[in-house]
Amino acid sequence: MRIWLAVAALTLTLTTAARAEVVDATPGGFQVRQSVEIAAPAARVWASLVQPALWWDPRHTWSGSAANLSLAAASGGCFCERLPGGGSVMHMSTVHAAPNARLTLFGALGPLQNTGAAGHLNILLSEKDGRTTVTLTYDVGGYMKGGLATLAAPVDGVLGQQIQRLKGQVETGKAG
Repeated sequence: MRIWLAVAALTLTLTTAARAEVVDATPGGFQVRQSVEIAAPAARVWASLVQPALWWDPRHTWSGSAANLSLAAASGGCFCERLPGGGSVMHMSTVHAAPNARLTLFGALGPLQNTGAAGHLNILLSEKDGRTTVTLTYDVGGYMKGGLATLAAPVDGVLGQQIQRLKGQVETGKAG
């Protein structure tokens, strides 16, 4: 977890193109928000968004490979990861999928999986003049020894990195 937090802290300093914000942070939960404009229509952004294997940073997987990630963008679907030896991880489940407009997932990312916390990750796509603004909001609540507020900034940093990788994938074909 120390490595994850160090990477998140570094990400906070490197992620400048996205608008990032810890909206609220208390011992019982937090809300973070990221927003970025992508030079592509919403349909193209959506097509990449639902293929996290193309853009998710492999350093933020349990298996060490983004190729093991999948996302079923339909209610009841799974943002899941295959693990070596036949194992698997359910990172989040799909609650709402409106192609080219909205994706809502429920669950706990990264170190939050080891706590009594979970949240809703809302990803909104808004297209204007062939460009798409992607706004990601993650509302997390529940119990974690010592409180959840300490994870707000690191989670915000990691999500900022992921949204930048999505932008890179869509605009250039390369996430990193």
